[in-house]
Amino acid sequence: QVQLVESGGGLVQAGGSLRLSCVASGRTFSNYVMAWFRQAPGKEREFVAAISRSGGSTDYADSVKGRFTISRDNAKNTVYLQMNSLKGEDTAVYYCAASRALWTLTIRSYDYWGQGTQVTVSS
Repeated sequence: QVQLVESGGGLVQAGGSLRLSCVASGRTFSNYVMAWFRQAPGKEREFVAAISRSGGSTDYADSVKGRFTISRDNAKNTVYLQMNSLKGEDTAVYYCAASRALWTLTIRSYDYWGQGTQVTVSS
């Protein structure tokens, strides 16, 4: 079992930045691929970014490439999402997730989820 707790969400103006954090506990953090997903009101949950177990590989949704950066610190059991140049369409609840797969971007492959943190971008 892995417990995930997100933080760092809030209200920000368009063009601003936020940094989300997700702290994991319960199992060996470095054994899991980590990802961020988001869900806007009335929409399905969607992939945002993922990072490999070592942190050596990352992938992003096209909508956030060049603006968001995912990173992890295995010594601190923490994954981050740096979000720059925020837009109104980035408004959503952001979820941290962990997968035992070797590498995956598929929502169904993620085994553990945090409770989510709200990000609201005002225009």
